[in-house]
Amino acid sequence: MPSSTTELIKSKLDIVDFLRGYLNVQAAGKNFKAPCPFHKEKTPSFMISPDRQSWHCFGCGLGGDIFGFVMRYENLEFGEALRVLAEKAGVELRRLDPAEHKFTGLLYELNAKASQFFQSALKSFAGGKKYLADRGLQPETIDEFELGWAPNEVEALTTHLLRAGYAPEDIVRAGLAIKTERGMFLDRFRGRVMFPIHNHFGRVVGFTGRIFPQFETAEGMGSAKYVNSPETPIFNKSRLLYGFWKSKNPIREAGSAFLVEGQMDFLMSWQAGIKNAVASSGTALTPDHLHTLHRIAETLILSFDNDAAGSAAAERAIDLAESADFGVKIVAFETFKDPAEAAQAGANILLEAVANATPAPRFYFDKYLPKAGAFDTNKRESIKNLRIVIRKIKQISSAVEKDSWFKALAKRTGVEERVLLEEAEKVDVGRESVAKDDDAAPLPKKYSRRELLGEQLLRVAVARNDFSSVDDCMPHFAPVHRSILGILKDGKRQSADPEIDNLMNFIVLGSADLPASEVDILKSELMKEEGRDRRSELVAAVRVAEETGNEAVLKKALEELNDLSAVREA
Repeated sequence: MPSSTTELIKSKLDIVDFLRGYLNVQAAGKNFKAPCPFHKEKTPSFMISPDRQSWHCFGCGLGGDIFGFVMRYENLEFGEALRVLAEKAGVELRRLDPAEHKFTGLLYELNAKASQFFQSALKSFAGGKKYLADRGLQPETIDEFELGWAPNEVEALTTHLLRAGYAPEDIVRAGLAIKTERGMFLDRFRGRVMFPIHNHFGRVVGFTGRIFPQFETAEGMGSAKYVNSPETPIFNKSRLLYGFWKSKNPIREAGSAFLVEGQMDFLMSWQAGIKNAVASSGTALTPDHLHTLHRIAETLILSFDNDAAGSAAAERAIDLAESADFGVKIVAFETFKDPAEAAQAGANILLEAVANATPAPRFYFDKYLPKAGAFDTNKRESIKNLRIVIRKIKQISSAVEKDSWFKALAKRTGVEERVLLEEAEKVDVGRESVAKDDDAAPLPKKYSRRELLGEQLLRVAVARNDFSSVDDCMPHFAPVHRSILGILKDGKRQSADPEIDNLMNFIVLGSADLPASEVDILKSELMKEEGRDRRSELVAAVRVAEETGNEAVLKKALEELNDLSAVREA
């Protein structure tokens, strides 16, 4: 009999069958293997053990159970992963933890009921079906993405949910109703075509309502063309991408994502055959959006409305994506307002436009600079625009790409590359960067292979409750893992550093034992990685010492490099 909720869930879900939904799993003796989703590799090193119900990658050192996989792959906290896996396992969290269900499970239920209500209402509303058909959507697309209709009545949905036994306060908490000062409960969405927003597992968590055209100027309908669900414990629009629950596998296969602004852009793109599309869905692109996409794609193909607001949004998205080390391309339309309009004119038009997307720096060249040979260095406006382009190029993460685009800029303007690079040294990237909003969250840290190996070894030690088993790793651990090991050995679970505590909690939650042979491999790889890191540090020290003429530092660094080389050859 499982002793906890997590054990009950794991007993009901076979890890091999579950991971088949994410990976191309193949038999490998009594185990299974697949290409690792957490790092690039040609030969599969991601191993799945049905006996231990665990996974481990010998390439990057990551490993764990079904919870650890979902948390890392879907970028979820433990509580979110628990709810997702409980649903898949058929484990009712309401019975196991009433408080937990009250806060989140009930919100999922209410949004699902609302979605069903809206879908049913659309089937009996000819005007809504005609509107969607006129926009180019086919019935199959409407059904697949569960589009609906919010009747133009004050409390149609609220009454429906009250009759189903839900409390009015919970309907408000789910973002589906508004409580007035007089204590009345009114539907948030009225007279609107409804687009359900799904989380990345396909559960409805919120809605966007587009006002029906004939009500746009009607008294009492409000002026907002689009209304979104408010933030709730299950809905955070800065983290969700519209359509991602459907397109994440095509994005992974293509290695690129076609990012559009609105739901109609996404739906028409999907219908036209562009299955690697997603939409930012009523909000500006955020670092969380990019983090979600960067796990499965290296290239972003952006398309924004063909107007001043769309151009500004495109610039911000480009800068944010370039600084996150994406390759970025832009789809531009001369005669169409957006991808939806282009697709309605003909799927081939949109497909061709996406295939011919322009690299982001070229987009800036065309926007801010005249054609080749026409650049005038005597005009202040020309110099101002040139500096804008230089700022954009400086934000590119890849040094190789920067070099290539500075060469192209020199050719375009006739200004020597040497002069452009001198100008770049004086230009402040942050001065006009739209990518660095005060409220923008930093992108999650990328961990080195050494750190990932150390993390996995600590997980094993936690699972065994034997921290002496990794004492021999102490000299090779990254500094943060040395700190965590010391804290754990003292029997503590908290430090003075919140970042260390977050990482320590993640390690403890994902603890999983491994056979001794696999642990030995991890330790060996950790030693190699520590040696590589130290060698890189010494090479850099040698370079600086040579440039500054510091003979003492140079001699010491060279001696240590020789010692490392001798150990490596031995």
